[in-house]
Amino acid sequence: MIVYIADKLPDEAIQEMKALGVEVMYQPATGSEDLDAGLGHAMVLVVRSTVVSETCIRNSPELTLIIRAGAGVNSIDLNAASEYGIFVANCPGKNSIAVAELTMGLILSLDRYLPDNVADFRQGRWDKTTYSKSGGLFGKVLGIVGVGQIGREVIKRARGFGMPVVAWSRSLTQEAAGELGITYAESVEEVAESCDILSVHLAQTPETKGIISAKVLSNLKDGALFINTARAGVVDEEALYQEVKSGRIRAGLDVFSEEPEYKQGELKSRFSDLDNTYVSHHIGASTRQAQLAVAADAVDIVRGYLREGKVRNWLNRCEHTDAPWKLVVRHYDKPGVLANVMNELKRADINAQEMENVIFEGKVTACCTIQLDANPDGLILEKIRARKDEVISAVLIPATPTT
Repeated sequence: MIVYIADKLPDEAIQEMKALGVEVMYQPATGSEDLDAGLGHAMVLVVRSTVVSETCIRNSPELTLIIRAGAGVNSIDLNAASEYGIFVANCPGKNSIAVAELTMGLILSLDRYLPDNVADFRQGRWDKTTYSKSGGLFGKVLGIVGVGQIGREVIKRARGFGMPVVAWSRSLTQEAAGELGITYAESVEEVAESCDILSVHLAQTPETKGIISAKVLSNLKDGALFINTARAGVVDEEALYQEVKSGRIRAGLDVFSEEPEYKQGELKSRFSDLDNTYVSHHIGASTRQAQLAVAADAVDIVRGYLREGKVRNWLNRCEHTDAPWKLVVRHYDKPGVLANVMNELKRADINAQEMENVIFEGKVTACCTIQLDANPDGLILEKIRARKDEVISAVLIPATPTT
C-alpha cells in the first residue's frame, strides 16, 4: 500500500506510518494542481489544508481513502469522493487546545494592541501613551457561537481570565450550559447582543454558511471584538469588512476568503489595509502539540484500514439506506457460501445495499446480515435454504424503519 502525504506532518508520524509496512510518499510542498495530475498507485492520501478536487479523485484510480489531518473537510470534494467510492475520514478534536490558545491570543492582541506595539518598537518608535488605553479582559462578556470541543476549551480559558461566557450552539441546552457554568442564549443574535467579544467555533456546513450574518454583526456593541478561528464561510465577510472598515468593531482573524492555498508567497487582501484587524496565517492548529496529536490519529486511521479494513471517523458513509428488508443467513464458514447466496439474489434482480458477515468462536459457523432493496419471494429463500451443506438457516425480516 502507498500512502501519499501532501502536507507537512511531524517526522515521528512519518516514521510510525512507515513502521506499518506501507510505502510513504512524503511530499509536504504539494499543491492542489499537483494532486490534480493524479496520485499514481497511491491508495491513501493524507492532507491538512491542500485542496482535494474532483479532478484529483478522477485521476487517481487506485485511491481508496482520503484522510484530513484535522477536523474540517470543506477542502475535500466529498460528493466526488462518494461518487468514486472513496472513504473520507478526519481527525476531529485533536487541535482543540491549539485553536483555543490562538483564540485567546487574538483577543489579548486586540485588547492590548500587541502587534502595533511590536511594529512601532521595530520602527524605533515609543508610544506608551497610546498603548496604555487597554480595556482589559476581566469582567468582559465573551460570546461563543459553537460549543463543540474547541468552544469548550475556549470557555475553560475565558474562565481563567475572569470572563463571563454567553453561548449558543445547535446542541446546547439550558442544562448543559448550567453544567459548563455559562449563560445559554436562544440564538446567535442574542449572543451578539449580550457580549463584548464574539468568537465563532463552528464547522462550515450548508447550515452554518453565513451564520454570522450582517444582522448578527450589527447587533455587536460599538467597540466590540470579533474573532474567527473557524472557517471563513461561516461569516458574511462583506458585512464584516464594512463593520471593521467603519471602525465600529475590531477583528482578529485566522481565516478569510482571500487566503491563498500555497504555503508561502505574496498576498493581496482588502483586510491588509485595515488597522483595526489582525490576521494570523491560518495557524490555529499549527502547534507541535496539536500536530503530533493529529498526525498520530491519522496514522491510527491508516493502521485500522490496513489491518481490519475499517475506517474510523468515516464521514461520507450513507446514514441509512432505503433497503426495507433484512436477510439473516447463518451458514458454515467455507468458500463460496456467500457467493451462492448472492447469485440467488442477483437472479431475482435484488440489490444487496449493505452486508456484514461475522464469524463465531471456533471458526466453523458464521452469520451474514444483508440489507435488501426488495422482498425476495419464498422460492428464492427455499433455494438458499436448500443448500444444507452450506446454509444453516435463512430468515427474512423487515428492516427497522428510519425516523
